[in-house]
Amino acid sequence: MTSNLLNHQIDDILESVLEDASGDIYMVNPSWEGIEQFVSVATGFDDSLPTVHMLADERTLKDVMDDFIVASNAADLISQDALALRTLEEAPENSLLITEDRIVAIVHAGDRVGGLVTEDESFVEDTYDTYAARWESAETFNLRTPPITDVQETLSDEIGPDAEEDFSAILDSLETARGDGDGLDEVTISLLVAAKNEALLYDISKWGEDVGIASKATFSRTKTKLEDMGLIDTEKVPIDVGRPRLRLKIGDERLQEADNGQLATVAQSILN
Repeated sequence: MTSNLLNHQIDDILESVLEDASGDIYMVNPSWEGIEQFVSVATGFDDSLPTVHMLADERTLKDVMDDFIVASNAADLISQDALALRTLEEAPENSLLITEDRIVAIVHAGDRVGGLVTEDESFVEDTYDTYAARWESAETFNLRTPPITDVQETLSDEIGPDAEEDFSAILDSLETARGDGDGLDEVTISLLVAAKNEALLYDISKWGEDVGIASKATFSRTKTKLEDMGLIDTEKVPIDVGRPRLRLKIGDERLQEADNGQLATVAQSILN
């Protein structure tokens, strides 16, 4: 084993492997951070991506993919055939990156990370074949989050380009979008964007259900919560037939004064 990737960060190791790979890659037993960093590196990768077959612990995958930012970008990679997700029954001791030419074992030591590399032809070939076989028998991980590209394009079409710009700007200002106190969730963000653009609740909830973010019922419950807390207001808009529709508006003056970069921070401070 050689240690020519020793003392790199995980993102550096991943980028190096993506740049040098001549074929498909198996990413085996990645850590929470490894999954997040892979999605980030692959999303920003300039060259064409190889297909990465990620074999990961199911619980870890579920926890990481609770973050809409990570999950929606992962879904984009899946739609591009750059990523496939399956669950791992028996995990090796370390995280592994396996290409046709080399194996990299990711080793953590405190705040240091090492990528220990072997290029022994026979060993690499046997290991590659072993995990290719394990991949074939592994269960597919069902990622329900829609690709971020689909979210942005349909939001622009259905609600308007300004709403899409607001949505993307808020996501860019957040480190995570979980709705667990560390970040706003995707439904809350969508409703805040709709209120900022004075869209109808019917339109934003129908868009959200159609694109796969959440059901209309979830949008309605979250709207009620935000309205009760004073973040948004509603006004009735008469229609020709049926009950009036509700137009969403920003309710708290602190949100009215905030730009997109501050909107998420102000909303979080009010919600918490």
